[in-house]
Amino acid sequence: MKRKFQSITSRLWSAAALVVIIVIWQVAASAGLVPGYMLPSPVEVVQALISDFPLLMEHAKVTLAEAFLGLFCGVVLGFVMAVIMDRFDRLYQALYPLIVVTQTIPTVAIAPLLVLWFGYEMLPKVILIVIVTFFPVTVGLLNGFRSADRDMINLLRSMGAGRVQIFRYIKLPGAMGQFFSSLRISASYSVVGAVISEWLGGFNGLGVYMTRVKKAFAFDKMFAVILLISVISLVLMKLVDLLQKKCMAWEQTEEKH
Repeated sequence: MKRKFQSITSRLWSAAALVVIIVIWQVAASAGLVPGYMLPSPVEVVQALISDFPLLMEHAKVTLAEAFLGLFCGVVLGFVMAVIMDRFDRLYQALYPLIVVTQTIPTVAIAPLLVLWFGYEMLPKVILIVIVTFFPVTVGLLNGFRSADRDMINLLRSMGAGRVQIFRYIKLPGAMGQFFSSLRISASYSVVGAVISEWLGGFNGLGVYMTRVKKAFAFDKMFAVILLISVISLVLMKLVDLLQKKCMAWEQTEEKH
């Protein structure tokens, strides 16, 4: 009960802070402290969201399709690379620095090249999303594998267990918590990566919509699509939380005890 009360209290404080920010924003916009063409009021943003909602949903379908496909490929690639690097130390020493280097290159710099090489369809968007999503999964899983309990591993070896059994019963379950933490980050990155790639070339998607309304100086619609992207990212992260509870049911049992 105490833990639940603390969780509810922390959420109330967060909600209260958000309400205060929105009220200050609305007052500043209504009083004319900031020009309306630079910072539309929250009411104007909500009105723009409602008026363009059907169009936003059409663009969101494209962005989500790119995000889900890129996230799936990124997670699979990250899992495979983590398993391989955990198994072979030489490959870990060779590949890990290269993986780190891929994250030092700004996505905005990569996106134009991908569009130039692969055109304006879905492929360059998916590749960019894979680039930004596989790294957290790879690092999270790799750290989980390498932090496995050595005593448990030695115990299984003494009982005749092989590498596959050790991976299945010790390393993989022990790394699941870090995997889902990384997956939350990758899920939010997938949407952002899709939007960034759509900025620089495409026919549909929330990034394309943002580019069009920016050129029309419709900043109320610009803020509306930003709000929608934030909501989508939060929903994806919440879905990851629910998936974690399903896949790691033993954590819920331990908390009850």
